[in-house]
Amino acid sequence: MKDFDLSLYLVLDPGLCAGIGMVETARRAVAGGVTMVQLRDKDADTAAMIATGRALQAALAGTGARLIINDDVAAAVALGADGLHIGQGDMSVAEARARVGAGAILGLSVETPALAKAADPALVDYIGAGPVFATPTKTDHKQPVGFDGLAAQVAASRVPAVAIGGLKAAHVAQVVAAGAQGLAVVSAICGQPDPEAAARALAQARRSV
Repeated sequence: MKDFDLSLYLVLDPGLCAGIGMVETARRAVAGGVTMVQLRDKDADTAAMIATGRALQAALAGTGARLIINDDVAAAVALGADGLHIGQGDMSVAEARARVGAGAILGLSVETPALAKAADPALVDYIGAGPVFATPTKTDHKQPVGFDGLAAQVAASRVPAVAIGGLKAAHVAQVVAAGAQGLAVVSAICGQPDPEAAARALAQARRSV
């Protein structure tokens, strides 16, 4: 059984994190209770992803937080990252698993119960379920599904789920009630005046339900 905790999952955004940078945002957020950090930068090439990933690995060393690379399998392999997260339009799950190896965490974005059900537990370790709400940080996202749609995706899935899409601390109880293990956030931490305090509020909300 792979050791990872989906309860508070930070997806880094280079634009929102520009004030203090993605690495410092992640460091402070993990100090506040973030359990997983995903490096997502659609404009960066593999070399830039590797450079940022190495800085993140140094910042997160010893914390127990897992580093996941979004989409760039070459960067994930070069870094020996904890895992890779892919979307439906990226490479196949089978190819992703073959390239990152059996020991890496592999996450898959889903937007419907059918896609959630199709996630093979022999290959996929968790799904990113949603989007619950519309979010400006991902302009190409599918139609928001709300908490009922989230619950339907989670119920169909054979692997653990983390909810994503415009989520804040006020939504934690509904996320858990829908069956998700935790919530993935971007703007609830990235770009906040105090990322550690923002993460702590989210982590406390998650622990209280």
